[in-house]
Amino acid sequence: MHRIALFGIDLLAVSLLVFGLYFPRHRRRDLVVAYLGVNVGVLAVAGSLSSSTAGAGLGLGLFGVLSIIRLRSTELDQHEVAYYFSALALGILGPLTDGDTWLGPTLMALILVVIYVGDHPRLFRSYQRQVLVLDAAYTDRTALIAQVERVLGARIHAVAVERVDLVNETTVVEVRYSTPVGALVEAARR
Repeated sequence: MHRIALFGIDLLAVSLLVFGLYFPRHRRRDLVVAYLGVNVGVLAVAGSLSSSTAGAGLGLGLFGVLSIIRLRSTELDQHEVAYYFSALALGILGPLTDGDTWLGPTLMALILVVIYVGDHPRLFRSYQRQVLVLDAAYTDRTALIAQVERVLGARIHAVAVERVDLVNETTVVEVRYSTPVGALVEAARR
């Protein structure tokens, strides 16, 4: 497949990733430009390196360096990390795919399908995670879980205590919980 066609397929794929999947689902504008910029930058560098004999090794090295730099610069949620790596992978796949002309576009499509399914709003929609600051210092785990259940009105799957402040009488916990699907439907109607 001609390199320009592969570049075009990459641009189409990253556009679908960013404008078709990420932004409609998460509405974080600052990451739109990050995903597009990373993809096009990696595409350009990988495209220029693909003609050299060390292209694949340098491309993977670039992938690693960019990952470390980006992931240390700001805090990202796990789904945002997945989109970030997908944008990087799409940028590398097009230029560095040799041999079978169908392999690069097929792997790009696979990335898009996996992100579409894995980040679909209906997948595990009743499961949530939240950090709570409770107005009492809980040292008894059973009492803590009972209070979190009362506060959230949900089934608690895991509670991780991040901090107990006995002086100010607060407890900070990370909670993983699920709400009944009927409650989700009722909340969506409001």
